[in-house]
Amino acid sequence: MPAESGAALAEELLYLGLNDLHVALGGKMVPFAGYSMPVQYPAGVMKEHLHTRAAAGLFDVSHMGQVILRPKGAYADTARAFEALMPVDVLGVKPGRQRYGLFTNAEGGILDDLMFANRGDHIFVVVNAACKHADIAHMTAHLSGVCEVIPVTDRALLALQGPQAETALARLVPEVAAMKFMDVGVFGDIWVSRSGYTGEDGFEISLPMTQAEGFARKLLDMPEVLPIGLGARDSLRLEAGLCLYGHDIDTTTSPVEAGLTWAIQKARRTGGEREGGFPGAARILRELAEGPARCRVGLRPEGRAPMREHTALFAGDTALGEITSGGFGPSVEAPIAMGYVPAAHAEIGTKLEGEVRGKRMPVTVAAMPFQPTTYKR
Repeated sequence: MPAESGAALAEELLYLGLNDLHVALGGKMVPFAGYSMPVQYPAGVMKEHLHTRAAAGLFDVSHMGQVILRPKGAYADTARAFEALMPVDVLGVKPGRQRYGLFTNAEGGILDDLMFANRGDHIFVVVNAACKHADIAHMTAHLSGVCEVIPVTDRALLALQGPQAETALARLVPEVAAMKFMDVGVFGDIWVSRSGYTGEDGFEISLPMTQAEGFARKLLDMPEVLPIGLGARDSLRLEAGLCLYGHDIDTTTSPVEAGLTWAIQKARRTGGEREGGFPGAARILRELAEGPARCRVGLRPEGRAPMREHTALFAGDTALGEITSGGFGPSVEAPIAMGYVPAAHAEIGTKLEGEVRGKRMPVTVAAMPFQPTTYKR
């Protein structure tokens, strides 16, 4: 973080609608993606992480961008135009379902990753906080002919994650018990998806800002639920082997290099009914056919010392790349990391070295996720 005065930072930072609740809960507030966000609460990152894996954790993710694409004509026209921005099958998403998506650029790099849902008569999109203004401008520029691009600015977004998330949320919204992974539902003023970014079963809940604090307090009054900050959010998604935009993926990485080929459905691949036609298709389809020059891999450092982001990776005297996310995995009780290496060094079990404080330390390419997922299929 730049060495700025607290007063200058305070003027520039945006505040979440639930900021007063975070402060009242003892949240340690830090700048993140232009917002003042809780990095941890008095329980601490380790306990918050393990509680989410064992019970349920409540995250405030209201800094993310919520957007409605409201068709001016047929829904299919909007879906087709939205699909033209991504190597993803949008037309095939059924009402009441959502899918992971990726905006790509002309070079095949990733502009942002996102979630989108077919809500029957419109598409609901959630994008990353740091990219939301660029994403909204991108969608407005390309989609305004077929739909209204409407930023949703009066709603909070909460994530409730963990094996007891269903038990907790169903006390307030009983209908969620019938939902499966990647289902979406509208229950009065509350919009729910059964998804999240921890590897655990869980939900994301969009609701009017006027109702958000009362709803959050009801959840936090339940014995299963603890408030969770950015620190544990990061360690949870790292154990799940999930990418963080701006770190593990960016405009220089392709979906194939990043190991996100599962997000490119058959319909958009070579030979599919709607193959190509998205930005960067030439590179992405070539890499799907021939393999990428480099790959995102899981990494297991030996010993107890974590290897952090930007740690350089080597095979002998050859510099291979660097770590993009790294830290200690509380559930796996060991340091874990992800990074990019040439395809020839990407096989599971390959022995490499990471340079930590000028010293080379052993690290092994490992399978991901590091922690098994528990989604309700």
